This record gives sequence, C-alpha cells and structure tokens, in this order.
Amino acid sequence: MELNSTAQAEESDLPVILITLLKGVIYKENDPHLWGKLLRLQIQVREYFRVLFLELHLDEAEGYVFLRSQPVENEADTIPRLISRRPLSFPVSLLLALLRKKLAEFDASNGDTRLILTLEQIVDLMRVFLAGSSNEARQVDNIARHINKVAEMGFLRPLRGQDQTWEVRRILKAFVDAQWLADFDNRLQAYHQYLQGDHDD
Repeated sequence: MELNSTAQAEESDLPVILITLLKGVIYKENDPHLWGKLLRLQIQVREYFRVLFLELHLDEAEGYVFLRSQPVENEADTIPRLISRRPLSFPVSLLLALLRKKLAEFDASNGDTRLILTLEQIVDLMRVFLAGSSNEARQVDNIARHINKVAEMGFLRPLRGQDQTWEVRRILKAFVDAQWLADFDNRLQAYHQYLQGDHDD
C-alpha cells in the first residue's frame, strides 16, 4: 500500500515538472523541492520530451535544468520547433561573449561560485570594443539596454538592495561553451572591426 502511494505521488508530480520545464529554466536554489522531484523522475521526463524532439539539459553541479531542441541532420525534414531560436542583436551577442569569458576567468582564479558585476564594470568590459562616442551618457544608456535584454534572457540577475548590480548566472556556460571560447580572441577581433563601422548601437 505504501509503495502504491509513493508511485501515485510521483505520478502526480510529473505534470507539474513537465509544465514548469516548458515555461523555462528550473533552478535548484529557487525550488529545491521541485528539483528533488525532477531528479527522481528524470527518466520519465526525458522519455516524455524525447517524443517532442526535445532533450533535457541537466547540470546537477551547477543546479539548473532546461529544455533544448534535439539536433537534426536535415533541417528540411524537421517538425515545427516548440522552442524557438532568438535572434540576437550584435551588441547583445558581444555582451554574452564577454560575460562568458569573465565567468571563465572568475572560475579559474576564485573559489567563490557567484560572479557579481556592477553597471560600471560591465560598461568597462563593453567600452573596449565599442566605437568611440562623444556622448558618454548615451553610450552608457545603450549598454544598460543591452544588460536589461540579457537579464530578460535569464543570464544576469539583479541583486536585491544593490542598485545596478548583477549576478552572472552560471547557466550562461551551457549556451556559450568551451569550444566557442577557444576561438574567442578571433571572434572579438571580428566584433571590434564590425563595431568600428557604422554600428555604434
């Protein structure tokens, strides 16, 4: 009887996990209870989403999980995507790359797990690669706009009680991987050349 109760409880947990994943990322720190249920039911969760051509990206060490589309060999034969691709502006792509590199440097030299950056620090990261502007206030406003976009995407989290201060979320590592970083210097050179043109947004 006890085994049946446990099985029924887990079965009732499955829809909650599936719906929450379809809505976005699940973080262990935000909902440890749901996280524990997910770990227990991850085989069933993977099987369910496999039918929808989605795969579970689970990082137990970093404490996050999300859905991504399964890779396909022939784009012409794919079914409609449940998870759409987001077109990114050039400055937002640059900011994501710089944050990822900063996170890698932080991990290599620091025992802490939280990378915290202020608006001023992020502006300094971006300014090196932006075309010079006589209107510094406008440039800062533009960068702040890009920061807000990255925060909306879930890669930066504003800190409570600390104005214009953000935590770089570690899920960024899953989207900008080590292989991408290996070619980072070449990419930054291309960014720099591009931004030296008429692309100072």
